[in-house]
Amino acid sequence: MKKHSARVAPLSACNSPVLTLTKVEGEDRARENVVGTTDSQSAGASGAESVSNRRRLHCCIRVTTVQIRKALWGVAMVMCVCSSWAGSTQLAKLTFKQFDAPFTLTWFATSWNCLFFPLYYIGHLCKSAERQTPKQRFRECCRFFGDDGLTPKVFFTKVAPFGLLWILTNYLYLQALRKINTTDVSALFCCNKAFVFLLSWIVLRDRFMGVRIVAAILAIAGIVMMTYADGFHSHSVIGIALVVASASMSALYKVLFKMVLGSAKFGEAALFLSIVGSANFVFISFVPVILYFTHVEYIGSLADVPWAYFCGVAALLFAFNVLVNFGIAITYPTLISLGIVLSVPVNAMVDLYTCEINFNTVRLIAVLIICLGFLMLLLPEDWDQCIIQLSTKLRKRDEPAEGNAEAGATTGLNWRSRGRTSMSTFAH
Repeated sequence: MKKHSARVAPLSACNSPVLTLTKVEGEDRARENVVGTTDSQSAGASGAESVSNRRRLHCCIRVTTVQIRKALWGVAMVMCVCSSWAGSTQLAKLTFKQFDAPFTLTWFATSWNCLFFPLYYIGHLCKSAERQTPKQRFRECCRFFGDDGLTPKVFFTKVAPFGLLWILTNYLYLQALRKINTTDVSALFCCNKAFVFLLSWIVLRDRFMGVRIVAAILAIAGIVMMTYADGFHSHSVIGIALVVASASMSALYKVLFKMVLGSAKFGEAALFLSIVGSANFVFISFVPVILYFTHVEYIGSLADVPWAYFCGVAALLFAFNVLVNFGIAITYPTLISLGIVLSVPVNAMVDLYTCEINFNTVRLIAVLIICLGFLMLLLPEDWDQCIIQLSTKLRKRDEPAEGNAEAGATTGLNWRSRGRTSMSTFAH
């Protein structure tokens, strides 16, 4: 595969949200620039202390401003991700009351992926200094698939399998909504992050982390308790099996993408998703037709189709995929993942209001265990070192100063070291 200069990892094993394809471009370069600037300012502090302090303070303020801006964007992103994911789930549940057609809805919503690359190209025209024609941009993004571009062999070996996994993920999720309530479905689907970790640990040889093993165990325990909450009825067991299978397909999609395609820029990811949507529209359209004539997903006439609900579900799912795949350009991936897990209490409140769920003790504990495991998987790899450094800083801050001269020297030294530490932390 041809290498690119500013390549980004698409599906990091455990630090990525559901079905995420991209990571911010130039992140490592920015980190090196910030750390390098801090080190150079500290080295020149002996010559001009006051100038160095002003520069260091200016750099700290600038980095802090960037972090605050990303955090504010993150709050807005959490609300948007939570609203789109919970809204699409609830609206799909309502759609099935009028037209029970999960595969037709899956096909219709997936076809909207065709809009990814056109929207990306509009953004390219608005922001890029060197504007390209659609054909030029398409050819450049096609180099993601190899030196020969998008050939029939590449399509059937590197694109079509992921399209099938995408369709299976959404279809099984919608099928589960027909069997069980939205709270259980959204909570159980959060287990996909634990499945991603287990698969990446086995297939991609990712780093072993004890806290993530504990999170995976919690996810499995939550699945068992969720099944027990309804007394192992066949309807409930089938619904739980469907949503767990959907979460497994999502995890398999992520890990295989990382293993087969490796990494993608924003434009390449947009092109990939557009190809998946186009292939779904062209090659899978016969399936809803067959289901219609066999009366599996039958409706009297096209006028009886709840088009408003269909378009609402498709639009919300499209918005959700845009946010989780490209929202990390303006905020942190962890905040986007929080939007997914926060959809669980939102769905629970809606279900409680509509009287469609019985919140017994076992169900509440199962939901909390699964959400706790999801949050544990969001911890960074060096979380234990961060806690040790924080406790060390707090301990040093509580120690009394022994003398004015020594205290002044120590304070100056700690200020410089703290400045470096905070710069590195902000850069990450």
